[in-house]
Order: sequence, then C-alpha cells, then structure tokens
Amino acid sequence: MNRTANSGATITAVPEHTVEIITNSGEGAQKCAQIFGQTCAKMGNGVWTVEIIPAEIEPPAHTVTSTSGNIIRFGTNKITNWGDQSKLAIAFNEQVCLSRHRLDSFEDGCIILHESMWETHEDENIRAAYAEAMQEMSGKNYRFIPVPIEEETLKIVDNAQHGKNMFALGLLTEIYQRDLALIEKQIAHIFKHKSAKVTEVNIELVKHGIAWARENLGFQFDIASVPAEESRVVMNGNQAAALGAIAAGMEFCAMYPITPATSVSHELAAIFENYGGMVHQAEDEIAAAGVALGASYGGKVALTVTSGPGLALKTEFLALAIMTEIPLVVLDVQRGGPSTGLPTKVEQSDLLAALYAQPGDAPKVVIAPRSIEECFHSMVTARRIAETFRCVVLVLTDANLASGVQQFTRPEFDARWQQNPIDFSPLTDGLRPYDWDTETGLSRRVIPGTPGGQHTVTGLAHDEESRVSYDPESNERGCKMRSRKLAVFQSTLMPPPVYGDEEGDLLVVGWGSTQGAIEEAVDRARNEGKKVSTCQLTFLSPLEPGLKEIFSHFKKVMTVEINYSDTVGDPYITEETRRYGQLAWLLRAHTLVNIDCWTSCPGQPLRPNDIYNSLVAKLETGASK
Repeated sequence: MNRTANSGATITAVPEHTVEIITNSGEGAQKCAQIFGQTCAKMGNGVWTVEIIPAEIEPPAHTVTSTSGNIIRFGTNKITNWGDQSKLAIAFNEQVCLSRHRLDSFEDGCIILHESMWETHEDENIRAAYAEAMQEMSGKNYRFIPVPIEEETLKIVDNAQHGKNMFALGLLTEIYQRDLALIEKQIAHIFKHKSAKVTEVNIELVKHGIAWARENLGFQFDIASVPAEESRVVMNGNQAAALGAIAAGMEFCAMYPITPATSVSHELAAIFENYGGMVHQAEDEIAAAGVALGASYGGKVALTVTSGPGLALKTEFLALAIMTEIPLVVLDVQRGGPSTGLPTKVEQSDLLAALYAQPGDAPKVVIAPRSIEECFHSMVTARRIAETFRCVVLVLTDANLASGVQQFTRPEFDARWQQNPIDFSPLTDGLRPYDWDTETGLSRRVIPGTPGGQHTVTGLAHDEESRVSYDPESNERGCKMRSRKLAVFQSTLMPPPVYGDEEGDLLVVGWGSTQGAIEEAVDRARNEGKKVSTCQLTFLSPLEPGLKEIFSHFKKVMTVEINYSDTVGDPYITEETRRYGQLAWLLRAHTLVNIDCWTSCPGQPLRPNDIYNSLVAKLETGASK
C-alpha cells in the first residue's frame, strides 16, 4: 500500500478522528471530502460523512453564511454517526472557521490549518475582520497553523479557486498517511469525463500538498485500517436508494428537483436506461406524483422522489392512490420545515405528515431506514409491499443519510427482489375490480388491457364493482378493507430488537438515521453502569408489534428525535400544554404509555454526547426533555 509516511514527524496512534474541510461555497470542499472519505473507506476504515451546505446558491463569499464543507469521521472500527466534535480542520478563511466555532463544532485543542493570506491582506477591512474572528475564537485552546494555501496552489495552476481543494487533500493525505494510489484512482474516476490533463493537474496538486505538509508539519496520525474480507461498497444514502430502486425492478421514476432529494434522480438518470428504466422530470411536484401514479396504473413499477415541501404538494395524488389501491412508492428525503424551511439541513419532521396528511382515513405504509445500507434495502422492501398490498409506501430518509457516505457489505442480488410478471390472464366470470377478500382486504390488481377487466376508476368512494357509491354500507366496507391490509401486513412483522438489556431503568426509542448516535450514547451510559437500553423503529405505519410489552420492562421510556417538542417550564408550557416529539406523540397514542421525549432541531444530526447528557438527566431527575 502506497502510504505517505513522514519519518521526521511525530506519529500519534488514535482509534479515530473527525476532520472538517470548510470553505466558501464553490471552492470544492465537497469534492475534496468525497475523495478523502472514499479513500479511507476503501482502505478499510469505518467512515461517516456529513455535508455542510449553505441554503443559498451563491452566498456572499468570505462570510459566516458562506460556509460550505464536509465533516469526515473515520476510524479503525465501524462508524455509524458523525460523532461529537472535530479534532482537525482545514479552513480556507477565518469566517467559515468562525461559523463552525459558533456551532461548537471544534473540540478544545482542535488543530486548525487555516489560510494565512487574510491576516496580512491589502484590504484593511479584511484584516480587521480576520483579527476580530481570531479574537472571538481565542477563548478555546485551538491550535492554529497558518498555511499559504492559495500561494502554494498558484504554483501549479493559474486559478487558485480551481485547485485549493486538491492541495488541501494533499495535506490530509500526508497527515493521515492515506494511500496515494487510491486517491489517484478516485481523482481519475471523478474527472473521467474531462481531459487527461485535468486529472494530471489535480494529482500534481495533491502531491504538492503532501510535499508541503511533509516539509512544514511535524505531526501525523496513525489510524489503523482493517481491510474487509468481504466485498464492500462505498456510497451515500441517495446513491443507495437509487441503486435499491434498480435492484427492486422499478421501471419509472418521476420527480421534480428538490434539495436534498435531487441527486437520487441524477444517479438514476446516469444508469436507469441500462436496466429498462426511465426518469421523468415533471413540471412540478404535483405532476410528478400524478405521472408516477399513472405509470403504476398502467402496470409499471413506479417511484416518485421528493422532500418535505414536495410531499405536501403530492398529498392529493397520494390519497387518490390509496382510494384506487394503485401501488406507489414515495421516497421522502426529509429536511427542515415548515414551508421551505431548511433546504440543506437535516430534520425528522415529516413523520406526522406522512401518516396523516390526507383527509379521511388514508392508511399507508411508512418505513424509515436506519442506515445508508438500509436505504438500499428499503427500496426493495417498499416495492414488494406496495405491489403485494396494493398500497402507498412512503420511505422516510433524511439529509443526514442522503449525503452521508458509509461503506457496507456489497448486496448479493436476489431475484425475489424483482416484480413477478404482470397477470394479464382474463378475469373469471363474476370477479369484480375490487373483489376484496374479507379476511385480508386484498383483491386482484387489474391492469388496463386485461381481458374482461374494463372498469371505471375515480377518486370517489366506490363499491366492489368500482362504481361510485355513497351508501353507508359500501363506504364502511371500503374503509375496512383498505385498513385491514395494513393489519395483515403488520402480522408479518417482528418486534424490534432491544439494544442492551431487555429490562432496566430507561429505554431510549428512536427512528431512522439517529440509530448510530443513540447507540453510541447508550454504550457510554452502560459503560458507567447505568441500566439503559435502546430500540430503533423501522416500520412506523403499521408500527412493529410488541411495543407495549417491551416498554413494560423499563421504568422510563423516552424518544430521541430530530424535531421539535416543548420544554416543560418554558413560558406557558406545562405537562398538560406540552407538545411532544412526533414519534413520542405516535407511541403515546398507540401504547397509552407515558412516554417522554428529548428532541432537538438544530439543522444538523444529533451528537452522541448531547443524547448521553439527555438520558443521564432523565435518569437523575425524570424531568421532561
């Protein structure tokens, strides 16, 4: 392995590190981080990455609001979340560094390699802003190391904006003794559609960064790599979901671009045709849902992808799919809300909307993948459920999973993931379009063109013949049959596993992407002798069975979620007036157990240490939130 070892440096062996690359928007931090993170993963390190993206397309440069970047946590063992605070950062200016400082992102003693040119810049205002920022950050024991990033980059290229990120990658390559050959391959892959000269220049910039670090930095970190014996893949959650859709045999995806879901369509558009699929960019979110629904009605395996604001616009067509029992998979990559909210930030605030946004009784299946690997497999599961039960299946990922990168076992294709051939056999005499089985609520899916299957389909209430019907008996029957399918599906589920002991003082319940951070926090508490366990829910409608029984073995139960809940003791907030986290609200109604919650909606993933502090407080005082 071609690792860059500096014999003159002090090498410190550590089990893991968290690194930040922070720049102005447009300076290539994402590309630098992607190459570094993927290299670490391919070397055998556990990896988790988190993107820092401003909401504006072109925010003012050299300001705290212009911060763009990436956080990479990597270590010898498996990494399941972004951790607590960063131990090393590369900052292209002091303002982006200040923005991260204000978010308490750096640990005390963090090594910060920062661009040196701003301290002596010819513009007096820039020098003053630099001095003020450094003064504000002086309260922490950061180890600032000035680096002439732009000056060194200009030795290789004419425009530093098109090279600083690769020079920074060289610094990281040297500091962490990364495999240069792997980095060169990653660069070649990323720039494969450009001229060979582009690849050569970027590799030269990396090597120049390595040489500068070797000559000027007297430290390195050794994080052991353990190459996997099994075959693995490295990707983010949106890539995993796109590949999962292909593996599931989906044939059609309709969507309208929306952050942070758009890259799902980018991944599909690049390769979907090779597998007989098609991506349709509709004129808006409503049309995307309608087109996907129409494709499914015609017999295609259809998917629509969106985020919170788009989910709100799709609700009428989702209700139509439920009433007509046309299978449909919806991937909702959650972001902060309400309205357009936080386009580039993470939140788990679409749960209640996914469950209850439609008027009337509109049962549907809701799945929340817990990891990037599950983003792949959840698409397969969603397709099978949607078509087996003729229902709408919502898959709730979020921005944390969407852009985070992790390695996982390469899936082995299973033919059962794919759709069975469509049944075009003639309908037998007397078989009706909605000939519900009274035991299961299921009925045959009649595709247009099926001999003897002609019938009218509308969004109005209907009887078994699919004729519009407003009489009380047929409406009641339709509601029962649509709901019964969910009960039948729930009967196939298993109770969620408990992480830790199956009884104790506190059970922490989470859903979706918070699993890794919650389990790390619970491990810390258990190592201190605290009787804490956790379970993470994947199926949120219908809920996994046995929850009330699981909860009964713990003195206290609380949810941990990335959404809003009131804090008792705040003005006007009492136990009676308090609003709970969304999962807590759902579980309280479902189990009638007095479930508490700790939630936070900072626009970023939850940190294990914050969760740890919340559960310790719950153990000690029992206070809300």
